[in-house]
Amino acid sequence: MNSRNDVTSPRFGDPWFFAAAIALSLFGIAMIYSAGLTEIRTPVAAAWKRQSVWLFLSLIVFAIASRVPLRWLEWATPWIYGIAISLLVAVLIVGSGPGTRSWLKFAGFSFQPAELAKLATILMLARSLGGREEPETRLLRLWRPMAITFVPFLLVLAQPDLGSAVTFGVILICALFWAGVPLFTIFMLVSPGVSLLLGWSATIWGVWFVFVILLLYLRRPWMLEAVAVGAGNLVAGAMATPLWNSLAPYQQNRLLVFLNPGIDPRGAGWHLIQSRVAIGSGGWLGRGYGDGPQKRLSFLPEQHNDFIFSVVGEELGFVGVILVLLAFGWLLKRTVRIAAGSSQNFGSILSFSLFGAWFTHLVINVGMTVGLMPVTGLPLPFISYGGTFLLMTFIGVALVSRTALES
Repeated sequence: MNSRNDVTSPRFGDPWFFAAAIALSLFGIAMIYSAGLTEIRTPVAAAWKRQSVWLFLSLIVFAIASRVPLRWLEWATPWIYGIAISLLVAVLIVGSGPGTRSWLKFAGFSFQPAELAKLATILMLARSLGGREEPETRLLRLWRPMAITFVPFLLVLAQPDLGSAVTFGVILICALFWAGVPLFTIFMLVSPGVSLLLGWSATIWGVWFVFVILLLYLRRPWMLEAVAVGAGNLVAGAMATPLWNSLAPYQQNRLLVFLNPGIDPRGAGWHLIQSRVAIGSGGWLGRGYGDGPQKRLSFLPEQHNDFIFSVVGEELGFVGVILVLLAFGWLLKRTVRIAAGSSQNFGSILSFSLFGAWFTHLVINVGMTVGLMPVTGLPLPFISYGGTFLLMTFIGVALVSRTALES
């Protein structure tokens, strides 16, 4: 279908979509300012000023990127992808960061290549899948989009950055789904990943494996594909324990405290416990903007970044949280509408994949603040502090806006 009946602007594409992005970003600066209002003076107090500068730069980049025709962008995509992969390799060699090698630093400037890699992977998937005349139904013929995704996935996982690595998997699923790949084919592709997650329990994994084999028998895919899927699930299940043992202690603790924060209340469980206290104390209307006690006393870690949503819950309460989620819902809805209305496969898959990336960040970030997801360090789009993430997010906004303009 086409969305030409929607109001569009020659400058912003979909003005309501752009307005939602700006509103969330300005709200984010306001919450970062509040996060810096603590009893103890910390560098967080000036974070809102730095975020304001990044928003200004992001808007300049948006103005430039939104004027690039999609056909030019599609032509340049392999170069962008190549640069992103090169930076991911470089960060493994000379990168730095707390517990990971996720950042490249030079001349006082820090850059996180994984954020560029997410965008580059989305572009490359849109180029690869958008050029097909008919949706692919055979699993083994999807080797190209799988390779496009798994290369940055493995490089980011090696940093190690588990949260960002998960995002690449969701991006691949969204791109394949929007390109028309059958759901059963996507199921065969992701089933080994499910086996890896369930491999910690032989009983649960066994039930899952029997389910996979039964489904393969009923659907009767090509024999080679069935064998590959069965073998993939066996290998993934067997790798679960060695992979767990290879994780850094802090990563293991994050997953363990997700199940029971009380096992390390002053260590790995501190983040989740304090986040729950902050959100729970907000009640219906919150403690008031700037007056959250957990935040003021600096009990809430990373309150300007990963746990900014906890500050929202503490100070603005349930009503404020719902309004923020509704704003995200509006932005995501407009993104899907733009993807559905695009007359170009490249722009359509690009927009829906960006929807998948933003939705993943939203679900994981909000989920980890209330204990429904493990703490992974994924920021909240538009709201969390972070210059690289904000810049890349607004480049994504520019690309979706350009898609809307060319629909």
